[in-house]
Amino acid sequence: MDLERKIEGHEARVCVMGLGYVGLPLAMGFARLGYTVTGLDVDAARVASIMEGRSYIQDVSSSDLADVVGAGSLEATFDPEALREADIIFICVPTPFTKTKTPDLSYVVTAAEEIARRLKPGQLIVLQSTTYPGTTEEDVLPILETSGLVAGRDFHLAFSPERVNPGDRRYDVTNTPKVVGGVSARCAHLAQLVLQELMPEVYVVSSPRAAEMTKLLENIFRSVNIALINELAKLSERMNIDIWEVIEAASTKPFGFMPFYPGPGVGGHCVPVDPYYLFWKSREYDFYPRFIELAAELNQGMPYHVVSKISEALNSRGKTLQQARVLILGVSFKPDVDDARNAPAQRVIELLLSGGAEVSYNDPRIERFTVGKDVFYPEEQTLTSTPLTEQFVQNQDCVAIVAGHRSYDYQWIVDRAPVIVDTMNATRGVKADAGKIFRVGAPSPGR
Repeated sequence: MDLERKIEGHEARVCVMGLGYVGLPLAMGFARLGYTVTGLDVDAARVASIMEGRSYIQDVSSSDLADVVGAGSLEATFDPEALREADIIFICVPTPFTKTKTPDLSYVVTAAEEIARRLKPGQLIVLQSTTYPGTTEEDVLPILETSGLVAGRDFHLAFSPERVNPGDRRYDVTNTPKVVGGVSARCAHLAQLVLQELMPEVYVVSSPRAAEMTKLLENIFRSVNIALINELAKLSERMNIDIWEVIEAASTKPFGFMPFYPGPGVGGHCVPVDPYYLFWKSREYDFYPRFIELAAELNQGMPYHVVSKISEALNSRGKTLQQARVLILGVSFKPDVDDARNAPAQRVIELLLSGGAEVSYNDPRIERFTVGKDVFYPEEQTLTSTPLTEQFVQNQDCVAIVAGHRSYDYQWIVDRAPVIVDTMNATRGVKADAGKIFRVGAPSPGR
C-alpha cells in the first residue's frame, strides 16, 4: 500500500522526534485521530512520564495523555530503531543559538543522521523546527541522501514550520493553519495530505526555503514591532507620557494599526532567536539586515532598562541596589505559561545579582529557576520560588513584576510591598499611594 492510501486510511505509522512543546502536542493530535504514533526523545525522564500518562507540557493534559497511551495509540521511546517502522517522521527538535548568537543546528543534524541510518523507500520526513532558509535542502537533505536514497524519488522531504503558541487557549495544533513546502510537488502533496488530517487549512508554498522564510517573517514581524513599542516606551518616560494610554488610544483606529505592548524584553524559543538565524544566514549573500538586528538589540536591552527602573524605585526610598532585597514576580517568558526559555527574567536577575542585590522570586508555574554561568553573572545559581507570605513581601525593598501572571492578586501585593516596578502594566486599575508604582513606559511618580 502506498503512503497516500495509508494516510487516508489512518494506517500510516507516525514518529515524532522531540517531545517538547511542539512535538508532544503534535504526537497527541495524530494519536487522537487513530494513527499509531511513536514519540522519540533522548530524555529518558520524558519517555517515562509519557508512558505513565503524566504530562509535563501545559498545553497537554495528563488525562488526555493517559487516554491515548492506554489505548495504545501513543508510545514513547528513546530507541532510534523506532524510526525503521515509521511511514512519516516529524522532526521537532530544538534549534537554539550559541552564546554568540550563532545558530546551533546540532539537534537537527543528529536527528537527520539517525534517520539516514534507517531510512527506507517511501518514507516522508517533515522538518518542523524553526530555522533559516536553506536548512532543509542544504543541511538535512544531503545527510538523508547518505543512505543512498534520493529525495523526491525514493523518499519524501518537506518543511512545515511549527506554529505553537504556549498557553494559548484558542489556537492549538488542530485549528492553526499550516504552511508546507516540499523538495518536489509530490513531497509537498503528501505532507499537505497528512497535515490536513490534523488541521483544516494547509497552505502549500513553492519550496522548503519559502516555508522556512515564512516562519522567520512571522516572528521577526513581532520582534520589530515589539522593539518599536519598547523604544517608544522609553521615550515616553522621558517625555512624561504614558505609552499605555497612547496604545489604547491608537487602538481605536479600525484600520492600519495593530497594538503591540512594551515589556521587560522578549523570550521563548522563537522571537529572541529567529532574527539572529536570518541575520547569520544573510551574510552568506553579502546582505546585512541592520533593521532586523537593531530591533533584536533593542529588545535585548530591555532587561537593563528594567534594572534601571528598579534602581530608580529604590533610590526613591533612600536605598541603592547594593544589598537591596528585590523580589521578582514571574520568571516565565510571558504571562500564564510554565516556559522559562530565554526569559527576560534571567538577565534581569543576573544584572541585579552582579549589582549586589539580594534576589528572590515567585512564580506559581516555575518551581526552580537557574541563572548565571555567563559573562553577566559567572556563578551558576539555582533559585527556588518563594511563597508570597505577607511578611515576606513586606520585608522586600522592591517588588518587580516581570511576568504578569493573571493568578496574582496585584492589589494585595501592592498594599504590602514598599515599592513596585511594573514592566507589563499589570497594576492598571490597582489603588496605590502616590509614588509607589514605577511603570515601564509611564512617567515616574512625582513627575
